Amino acid sequence: MKRLLAVLLIALLPALSFAAEHAADLESVDIDVSDKASLQDGARTFVNYCMGCHSARFQRYERVADDLGIPHDLMLEKLAPAGAKIGDHMTIGMQPADAKTWFGAAPPDLTLVARVRGTDWLYGYLRSFYEDPTRPWGVNNTVFPNVAMPNVLEGLQGRQRLGCREVQRRGVEAEHADTPLTHEGCDQLVAVPNTGTLTEAQFNEKIKNLVTFLAYSANPDKLQHQRIGTYVLLYLAVLLILAYLLKREFWKDIH
Repeated sequence: MKRLLAVLLIALLPALSFAAEHAADLESVDIDVSDKASLQDGARTFVNYCMGCHSARFQRYERVADDLGIPHDLMLEKLAPAGAKIGDHMTIGMQPADAKTWFGAAPPDLTLVARVRGTDWLYGYLRSFYEDPTRPWGVNNTVFPNVAMPNVLEGLQGRQRLGCREVQRRGVEAEHADTPLTHEGCDQLVAVPNTGTLTEAQFNEKIKNLVTFLAYSANPDKLQHQRIGTYVLLYLAVLLILAYLLKREFWKDIH
């Protein structure tokens, strides 16, 4: 049995090394699922740009509206398709069979994608499309090579190409560098000027908000857990004081 486990571990080492290497390349994003303004903007982006192909079938419009502080009538008017009811699940009209015919594979449901992929991965992936005429949709992705999805956010971000540019040193290399910048060759994402409606900072904020909404969607009870956790800590603090006073009462005659 031990020999079998050792063989399996050795077999997994290349995959683990590959995953760790690519995880280190991802930029970390600070997500705050209690930020309702961020969640609302992320929900708007998700509905307007993602729900053409992707559903969030484990979410209901009503739950999202209540958690994000959106009035029900406004939710139905701005963030739900015509004819939808507030208690409906956030599904789309596209049938999986049709989607497979059109795209080669049915687009996945995104309710739990932040839990499966992680927020850093999503943040990197959604900002890493670049022009590639060899691909069916004319784009590729540095985080997800040979991706089968078009860049639906290109109108906001603008077009990107692989090219040469100065990038910041990271890790050990940065500690021993005379300058914080170094030339990394011709495998970096370079923006094509004046091809998007948002600046780089604005687009990054937009994607951060979208990822925040996806993180909330993957665990909508987290907000409630945080509220309950506050009360639990207060209860434990009071209990600690009472326990200390009780201990003093029990031991006063002994001392």
